[in-house]
Amino acid sequence: MSATPSTPPALRELRRTAVIFIIVSLSLTALVGIVTLLTASFGEVQVKVILTTLLVAGFSITALCHLAVVGRALRVVGFVGIAASGLALITGVVLIWGSWDNWNSGWEALLKSFAVLGVLSLSLAHANLLLLLGDRPSPLIRYGLITTVALIGLLALLIILPIVTDGRIPGDNDVYWRILGVVAILDVLGTIVLPVVSRFTTGGRAASVTIRLHGDAAARLTRIATERGSTPAAVVEAAVADLPEA
Repeated sequence: MSATPSTPPALRELRRTAVIFIIVSLSLTALVGIVTLLTASFGEVQVKVILTTLLVAGFSITALCHLAVVGRALRVVGFVGIAASGLALITGVVLIWGSWDNWNSGWEALLKSFAVLGVLSLSLAHANLLLLLGDRPSPLIRYGLITTVALIGLLALLIILPIVTDGRIPGDNDVYWRILGVVAILDVLGTIVLPVVSRFTTGGRAASVTIRLHGDAAARLTRIATERGSTPAAVVEAAVADLPEA
């Protein structure tokens, strides 16, 4: 079932513009990288150009993941992810093109910031892709999604802690890394299983109905869904489920 418009026009235009910008910037940096590899002698500047190209590519990939949920109820997670990716890009560019001849605590703090922002942007990109399953009515999918997103957050925290403490983990380091490994495995398991289960549960529905709303009805449904942190389809399904049997 679908209700249109489910995404405010301003957000649709913002997402469209952002996607175009990302594609163009990624294409330009890729072109610069190719030209550098094929025409220039390979030195420090060329290495920095290649690293910058890879950094922009990483930013573009994560940003596209964040943009996937911008038109949904949990769009705030997408905006936070875009901010984290943008800050990681900025700090990465400064690290690549800055002079490391005089290494000091400022450079070390910047390197740690880049690592933390990188972990956050990747984790949020991972979570945002899974949040595309958030409109599934199945309780199994919903609870599984909550659990997996929580594991993503916990894994990010377990990775960031050694970065900011220079590896000085409280307690037994061996136990810490074992726990991190277990969380990572469960994270991967949930990431693989959820889309598969979602596909089977969706395919097993008895019927599918498409409803198109226009004007005030569509605007009201969209507003209610936003207030509930849900989707228009989920709101309609819940309302139908509460109707008395004929």
